[in-house]
Parts: sequence; C-alpha cells; structure tokens
Amino acid sequence: MNIKDITVGIVTFRSEKVIFKCLKSLENIKKIIIIDNSNDLILKEKIKKVYPHINFILSKKNNGYGGGNNKIFKLAKTSHVLVLNPDTILSKNCIKELIHQANLIKNKFAILAPCEKNIIKKEIMEVDHVKGFSMLVNLSKIKKIKMFDENFFLYLEEIDLCKRLKSASEKIYICGKAKITHLSAKSSNIGFEFEKCRNWHWMWSNVYYNKKH
Repeated sequence: MNIKDITVGIVTFRSEKVIFKCLKSLENIKKIIIIDNSNDLILKEKIKKVYPHINFILSKKNNGYGGGNNKIFKLAKTSHVLVLNPDTILSKNCIKELIHQANLIKNKFAILAPCEKNIIKKEIMEVDHVKGFSMLVNLSKIKKIKMFDENFFLYLEEIDLCKRLKSASEKIYICGKAKITHLSAKSSNIGFEFEKCRNWHWMWSNVYYNKKH
C-alpha cells in the first residue's frame, strides 16, 4: 500500500472557516473528494482556485455524514479512503505512519485511525470502535457490510459501522504514531442553530441505535 492507494474524503456543511487548514495538512495526497451538503457554490469556487485537482461536489440535499461519505466511497477509485472531518488538521507524517502500519499488518484491517495529538497510544492498538472524524477505511471491507447506515443523519453512525464490522470479525485499529488535531464541533459555522441541531440528532440517534442493537 502507498499514498496512491488513498483518496481523502471530506463531507462539509458551511465549513469555510476550518477546511483550508485541513486541506493544507494533507501533504502530497492529490486524490481528494469533497461532498458539500450545504450546496455552497462560493466555497467550491474558493477551494478550486487554490486546489484545482479536488473533486468538489455540491449536494442540493443535505444527506448527513453517513450519506455523504457513502457517496465518496462509491466515487473513489482507490482501495482506501481517508475519511476526515473538515475541522481536523493532520500532523506531519500522519499519512506516512498510517501507510507504514497498514503495511506492517498486511492490510488486514477494516479501519485504521490516527490518534489525537494530546493522547498517547501504543504504536498500534486494536479497539472496538473509533471516532468518525478521522479514519482510514478499507473499502473492500466496508462495502461488505453496506457501508454507513444512512438512517443515522448525525452521530453514532461510526459506532454503528464499527459494531457491524466487529460482528463480521473485521479488525479496527488506532495508530499511535499518526497524530491528528480535532478542533471538535467546529466543522460548521451555523452557531446556535448547530447546537439545537446537534442536540436533536444526538437524541434521535441514541434512540435509533439502541433500538437497532
């Protein structure tokens, strides 16, 4: 596995304030797909001006985190997708470390996630689930379980995905040397409306998740 085997996928919603820092941290990755759930033509024009190689797709309908990433999985021409929230910043050599660990375990993983900068982890550690703001996804494994459940609009969709992967005997890891900063709850600039939206979807997702599992 090498850098040519990875597409970066980012789902955005009014994310102009943070996404340029994220894109700047992507080192030498050229295959990048952005699904913008806010149909923001101005943001598309700004990003394409700086990064003309990015495949920026405007969505007239907000399909949520899971729905947006499922579109990216279907569009990607590579074997792996690095799912990122727009409010993440990769440390230097983050992608290099992910590739190194992926090769050490001979690509026998469904998800391999970087580690937040302020958390010390082992070089590699198997876990039951990871947070959805950043994860390297093995598409062949994810597609076997039908990718994200799009009944989740926001929250717990990655926990559900990981639970289904573990039930299918797939491996999920955190790579301790691959560091990332997550600004947390900064991926959208809609302010108080975001708080109301977050609270509603958090409660709904909890009900749906518990009913499902």
